[in-house]
Amino acid sequence: MKLLKQLAVVAALSSIASYASALTPIADSDLSKVSGRDGVSIAADLHINIGEFKYTDTDSTGGSVRFGNISITGAIAATIDIVNNATFQGEVSAFNADGTANTATTLGVISPLAVPGASAGLAAFAPKGDVVKIAIPLVDTTKNLAMSVDSIKMGNSDASFGKFEMKDIKLQGTTVYIWAH
Repeated sequence: MKLLKQLAVVAALSSIASYASALTPIADSDLSKVSGRDGVSIAADLHINIGEFKYTDTDSTGGSVRFGNISITGAIAATIDIVNNATFQGEVSAFNADGTANTATTLGVISPLAVPGASAGLAAFAPKGDVVKIAIPLVDTTKNLAMSVDSIKMGNSDASFGKFEMKDIKLQGTTVYIWAH
């Protein structure tokens, strides 16, 4: 039986080696002709629990407040795409190339190229190439994010001042851009 297991392992390893030897490098010129689907989607059903959040005042009179059993639940989805630099600049610039206000902007970063004499500000970090765009789309769900705190306690007391909840937290429409610099 032991010999049979060893033969099975040898057979599996040799088949992997034969597949690996079939791999061949692809030249950059050939790779540039390859196309596929654009973007990635991510969805999550969140169940986050934080045992306690405690704020302590460190001055001479001191004091603290504890928020116990914090939970965050709900569904969240995101899309991840690569956008070219021109698309990125159009989405984040506060001004169009002709100097008029860009009403479609999501970030409102002032572009010094669009407004002569404008401060570089965040535009100084602007990417030179493509950008990763992460967006949280509008998702029709009854499981929007919610947060609750089961107890609020002061100092060393175990008496609770009650609890609070935040419901129907929507992040839809949020966009994050990522690039290297």
